[in-house]
Amino acid sequence: MNLNDAKKKLADLGQEHLLRWLDELSDTEQESLLDQIDALDPTLLDVFRSYKGDGEAARGKLEPLGALTLNDIAENRERFENAGLDAIRQGKIGAVLLAGGMGTRLGFDKPKGMYNIGVNRPLYIFECLINNLMKVVEKAGAFVPLFIMTSEKNDEDTREFFEEMKYFGYNPEYVHFFVQDMAPAVDPDGKILLEEKGRIATSPNGNGGWFTSLVKAGFLNLLQREGIEWLNIFAVDNVLQRIADPCFVGATLLSGCDCGAKVVAKADPEERVGVLCLEDGAPSIVEYYEMTDEMITRREPDGTLSYNYGVILNYLFQVSKLTDMMNDAMPVHVVNKKVPFVDDAGVLQKPSSPNAYKFETLVLDMIHLQKSCLSYEVVRNYEFAPVKNPDGVDSVVSARALLQENGIEI
Repeated sequence: MNLNDAKKKLADLGQEHLLRWLDELSDTEQESLLDQIDALDPTLLDVFRSYKGDGEAARGKLEPLGALTLNDIAENRERFENAGLDAIRQGKIGAVLLAGGMGTRLGFDKPKGMYNIGVNRPLYIFECLINNLMKVVEKAGAFVPLFIMTSEKNDEDTREFFEEMKYFGYNPEYVHFFVQDMAPAVDPDGKILLEEKGRIATSPNGNGGWFTSLVKAGFLNLLQREGIEWLNIFAVDNVLQRIADPCFVGATLLSGCDCGAKVVAKADPEERVGVLCLEDGAPSIVEYYEMTDEMITRREPDGTLSYNYGVILNYLFQVSKLTDMMNDAMPVHVVNKKVPFVDDAGVLQKPSSPNAYKFETLVLDMIHLQKSCLSYEVVRNYEFAPVKNPDGVDSVVSARALLQENGIEI
């Protein structure tokens, strides 16, 4: 984008202030800023103008959704697993690792996946996940294409780390990196903030932005060319995450559902976890803070909690459904956050309280846009070891204990 085009676009959007420091920037910095302006999505500003600050829109009619239980799976394991292995061998299954986060909450200033969770030997979070995927590769006799979503902040470090570690034994021909799309932050008046004089304040566009980011990176053609029909997405911070699990894949394919979600039975009614349910007859996820007391305590005739199955961010989506979905605008959530910014005097400010608004799309909305979802129960201690804190619940300490419980040397 040239300067005149940038000025016109900003004038149309009421964002001319983004060029106020242009004369102080180097040629390279000016070019970078013009590229950022070119990439601005005007529709986000429309979203903010319609945002009332009243929180999320009212939910539809919520109802419980049961699950394919551990007993159901055990009875059909061979049939499910064979169907899943066939799909993997035919190249129909890909995996997407959401790895854009940093290890800040762990006191680690690198990509979270680079964190060494080992005690007596190095054992990195990325390594745990690749080891889990390699078990499937060995069983199927075929590699699963792996797409790793990074962020602007950690992309270079992540790529270099995988190269340094020789991809932990995974065939690099099947590993593809892409950077998550970013969205600008705005002040309460809807003015886009600058984090530097030549850099717009941006943040990742939420965990629901993974597919559009993958497509923007040019990988839709690869999916179609290679015949990849399903994508298993999973989060970086669960070291027991079972990826492209043949039994899960097979059960989802045989169910005829549009998508699948791995879930765990809630540890107790008050557990702070999103629960898979139905909303106006379509699959959905209700967050723990949205649930009423009646929903939290409601039980089925057999004593099981009605809203019993918590999601662990391990989903299986059909590429064709995702491609169709791109033609319909996903809901964009506006969230109030603390955002460092350059003030009118050109001084960097680091606010102590929320001062700006970010835009996010969420994977839970991707679930709700499907007509049906297989709720697939897994054993908590075998598949759910989140690493969110240094110690305590869902921490490095608890994850280490679960790794050892599963026979993994740390």
